[in-house]
Amino acid sequence: MPSLTRPADQWSPPYFLSALGAGGIAVTFFLWLYMWVPHPGQPVPVFEDVARAFAAGNPLQQAMIILAYLGLGFFAVQHVRLMVWNLRRYGAFKRSPAFATVQASNAGAGLFGLPLMLGMTVNVSFSAGLAFVPGLWSVVEYLFPLALLAFGGLAVMTLRMMGAHLARLSVAGRFDMSRAGSFLQVQPAFALGMIGVGMSAPAALSASSTVAGIALVLSTVLLVIAVVWAAVGVVLGVVALLQHGVVEDQIPTLMNIVPLMAVLGILMLRQNHGLHVHFGVHAAPGDDLWLLTALLAVQIGFLGLGLSMMRQHGYVGRFMRSATPSAGAYGLVCPGVGLAVLMQFWINKALVGAGLVAKFGTVYWGLTAVLVAVQIAMLVLLLALNRRHFGLPQSQAVPAE
Repeated sequence: MPSLTRPADQWSPPYFLSALGAGGIAVTFFLWLYMWVPHPGQPVPVFEDVARAFAAGNPLQQAMIILAYLGLGFFAVQHVRLMVWNLRRYGAFKRSPAFATVQASNAGAGLFGLPLMLGMTVNVSFSAGLAFVPGLWSVVEYLFPLALLAFGGLAVMTLRMMGAHLARLSVAGRFDMSRAGSFLQVQPAFALGMIGVGMSAPAALSASSTVAGIALVLSTVLLVIAVVWAAVGVVLGVVALLQHGVVEDQIPTLMNIVPLMAVLGILMLRQNHGLHVHFGVHAAPGDDLWLLTALLAVQIGFLGLGLSMMRQHGYVGRFMRSATPSAGAYGLVCPGVGLAVLMQFWINKALVGAGLVAKFGTVYWGLTAVLVAVQIAMLVLLLALNRRHFGLPQSQAVPAE
């Protein structure tokens, strides 16, 4: 007799990225508010700023705000739903023999999707709180220490996982170079970067120099470790790729550097703001222009690498449209989201900040149209993957006893 199954019924660590992608798209909608709604008096927009802008805005501005709220609210809910689902499936997976097998192999790096996903949960919660909760800014100074504790706990968990992962793979014969032709080993750095960017928020937003200083120090530690780990992971992946070829079902990981550059870029912008406000370090607009342009160039380079590998190996047909799609395809959402996020900052903080582009001018909206197109493409991709993996079960033959 046939049984009814869905691809998501066979859980694996890449499914963490389904929740991560939904959270990332939610943040891209919050950035509409951040970049396009005036917010005098604080460095980020809050509910009251948006309400004033909506009341005084023209129909086009009001439509933008409505779309931003719909996108932020819908994908924040999707993120929480997929986060809870992943935690439940991960709990069951840990009790299975497969967990020890994955943990002791190259694939153990995929388990860092857990702190990566949880770090995104805290970041999405903060963005949604600013947009939806009236009066939040009046108590935000009480929330920053709690946020530092939450991110600190995630950082400790991630660093312990990294130490254990490295210790397990240092046993002779456990690390398989023939299965290392990807950037899966960069994922721990991405997790640290996601936690670090959240930890750097109080450095930019808190009125307390003590809180800002603690956030600055801790986020710097995570930044440095993430960069070193990512560099080692990239070198290791390139060497294995040239010797043994790419691991075809892990091709999306070749673009892990793209979202990593986005979170590290925002982390450094937040740190620079905190250094300016609290510690007398004054950066020029040209500094942001150089930094964000350099990070965007890195993103474009690794996007080109990943997309060329996808075409060369027919990834879409084999791992996305086949009868048994790969959960690793969710890794394609994060690079697009990372590109859209960094482009927002590049346009608004680098080009506009340096006076190269007039805000809300023709060139401004032309560049913005590109990032919005990328954002919409990732939105469509995520919904398509969800339908493919979580849709109606399909009949599958069961072998005779």
